[in-house]
Amino acid sequence: MQNKILKIAYDPIYAHPLPEGHRFPMLKYELIPAQLLHEGSITKENIFSPTACPDGIILWTHNKEYLYKLHHQTLSAKEQRHIGFPQSPALTKRELIIAQGTIDCCHYALLNGVAMNVAGGTHHAFANHGEGFCLLNDMAVAANYLLKKNIVQQILIIDLDVHQGNGSAKLFENEKRVFTFSMHGEHNYPFHKEKSDLDIPLKDGTDDSTYLNLLKTALPKLINEIRPNFAFFLSGVDILDTDRYGKLKVSLEGCRQRDEFVFKTLLQQDIPCTVSMGGGYSADVKIITAAHCNTFRAALDIYF
Repeated sequence: MQNKILKIAYDPIYAHPLPEGHRFPMLKYELIPAQLLHEGSITKENIFSPTACPDGIILWTHNKEYLYKLHHQTLSAKEQRHIGFPQSPALTKRELIIAQGTIDCCHYALLNGVAMNVAGGTHHAFANHGEGFCLLNDMAVAANYLLKKNIVQQILIIDLDVHQGNGSAKLFENEKRVFTFSMHGEHNYPFHKEKSDLDIPLKDGTDDSTYLNLLKTALPKLINEIRPNFAFFLSGVDILDTDRYGKLKVSLEGCRQRDEFVFKTLLQQDIPCTVSMGGGYSADVKIITAAHCNTFRAALDIYF
């Protein structure tokens, strides 16, 4: 029997699709695998490079007109402002590769219990438009793939980014086989919230104790109620007290405990999990990298 291994989706395009002036948020995608390799937490055997997701699979989630605009660079100026990035062929390719990476991670998670995409968590993308630095909704694409292929029957999306997963909530509002759970800043972007299956809005200044108590109450109850046989975990680190936009007061240690709790809870129930990194906007990129690397270390410690 083949030994279990943590498989990690990463491609260099994750880090370098944008012109000067837009690259700071992308630095972490290069630094995360570099740090994990440097410290010996992983080897090159752990990392795989996805290909671009085929259009046919993307169209199970996003509509034809929107995908055409992405491929042919015909987004309007207004549509690009909503996304926050200038359109480019490289950016579209990046999103297609991220989406396929999350699909591939699902297959690895079914084998090994967990798999992780260095990027992803693009939960602000809707069927017909992008916003909030998100063009294609990688977890929604992967969830619809699993359902279309009859690989799983019930999915739980655990969205712990500081921003509500509005795109995911809207995409699955009429899909009972996907339960959307978003625990996010009440007074943070998006300012018009969609309705997830469960939303837990957090007050500005929410600290470790409050945050973790809410999560430890909600997640086990959800699992008992909906009985998922697959989970997606959006592990945004913009909940940190150092984040420029997060407005919460969760420490680096509290964020690590969050990840450990999610992984231990899912493992105890034998629920495979695909992880996408989501947001992180601390002024010091070292803090962002450290927090994201803690998520990988937690998965390694708990599953392997």
